[in-house]
Amino acid sequence: MDTVTKLAAQRAVVIFSTSSCPMSHTVIRLLIDFGVNPMVHELDKDPRGREMERALAKLLGRTPAVPAVFIGGKLVGSTENILTLHMTGSLIPMLKNAGAIWV
Repeated sequence: MDTVTKLAAQRAVVIFSTSSCPMSHTVIRLLIDFGVNPMVHELDKDPRGREMERALAKLLGRTPAVPAVFIGGKLVGSTENILTLHMTGSLIPMLKNAGAIWV
């Protein structure tokens, strides 16, 4: 859990993903299209990936644990949470407040 917390605090937007997860790619692409430069941790390519995935599953309360998106060091959730925030107009202000975008 400490590893996840430390990594999540390193940038304005941090995404825990796996290289084969299409929903992770969708969320990453959406954020990049907004001008965000997220830090992406692909758990299947990290030696501590399984440990981090278990920690994320506990935080999210579900599996699969990816994508797990942190904005401003706080867990926002997975794909459905990001899309809901986007559709309600809350995502852009959240990204601005975290310093992830300046537009």
